[in-house]
Amino acid sequence: MKYLKHLICMVMMLFLLLPGAAASESKGEGVNLQEILWGHIKDSYEWHVTNIGDKPIIINLPVIVKTSNGWYMGWAEDFAEEPLESGPHAGYRPCKNNPDLFIATKGNYERRIVELQKDGTEVRPFDISITKSVCVLFIDAIILMLCILIPARWCRRHKVTDKAPKGFTGLMHMFVMYVYDEVIKPTLGKESDRYAPYLLTCFFFIFVANIMGIVPFPPGGGNLTGNITITFFLAVCTFLITNFSGTKHYWKDIFWPDVPAWLKVPVPLMPVIEIFGIFTKPFALMVRLFANMMAGHAIALALTCIIFIMATMGIVLSTSMTVVSVAMSIFMMLLELLVSFIQALVFTMLSAVFISLARVHEAEG
Repeated sequence: MKYLKHLICMVMMLFLLLPGAAASESKGEGVNLQEILWGHIKDSYEWHVTNIGDKPIIINLPVIVKTSNGWYMGWAEDFAEEPLESGPHAGYRPCKNNPDLFIATKGNYERRIVELQKDGTEVRPFDISITKSVCVLFIDAIILMLCILIPARWCRRHKVTDKAPKGFTGLMHMFVMYVYDEVIKPTLGKESDRYAPYLLTCFFFIFVANIMGIVPFPPGGGNLTGNITITFFLAVCTFLITNFSGTKHYWKDIFWPDVPAWLKVPVPLMPVIEIFGIFTKPFALMVRLFANMMAGHAIALALTCIIFIMATMGIVLSTSMTVVSVAMSIFMMLLELLVSFIQALVFTMLSAVFISLARVHEAEG
């Protein structure tokens, strides 16, 4: 209890210091809430960690692009920190080593590298740079492999009759058995073992990515599942497995369903609706995961920004709002933990349902 009291006192002192720090940070200039939100949510070529005084702590990532003059390989630090003030590319960050390359800070290619052509037009070069999202993807993939390989090693060294594992291995066993027994097996039945590896991979990848996105410092802090390209890829994987696993009866119900003939000929109304439904299912998977995770990050950041918005309105008001902001931010972080698990579970469950619908047989119809 003594240590707990000391900890509470330190937290309260932090509450009192935050408004002063926020006031000095925002003195003489307004807080650009949109820039702060998009700066944390969108992808970038550099990984901003924090600021120490006026000096930003940045992890520079590799830049690899194919321009009209060949390949260019460098680092994010090769681009100027401040954008140009005048000229046709005013507001763009020029590359110090290649005068034709810029990082756009506005327009259709915002936050992306563009190349200036001889006729003055801008094009996107072939870009395979290791951006923040790609770097976070590698980190999450390594964590995912550890989450699977460590329990698998224990399973190889022990028998089924041995005592249940404890610690991290026991935790992973609990998650695996819960998802398998409560989601996969009730949905797919006898075919559970066939699709369990993919569905369990989806669950753990999304869960790990969601949890790491909540961590505010490297190797966390990347909004991976809030990036629609990631959720698009996961949805495409489910789409391909679902349709390539489809039975003859599944495809018959799509192209020649058991409905009155006037709904199929001469106007194929029902087949068109069924084919349209093939694509709406993965689209729903993609948008649901993307929207929920991006919205959660945006709300948490917006609540934190209240401290800086209220810092210029007096020490009493800013201190009181700081306490409210911190309390709401903690609440949102705890809620995000729950949402991280729920969204991973929902994606896995819906994928299992879509696969089971494609595995229907004539006898089951």
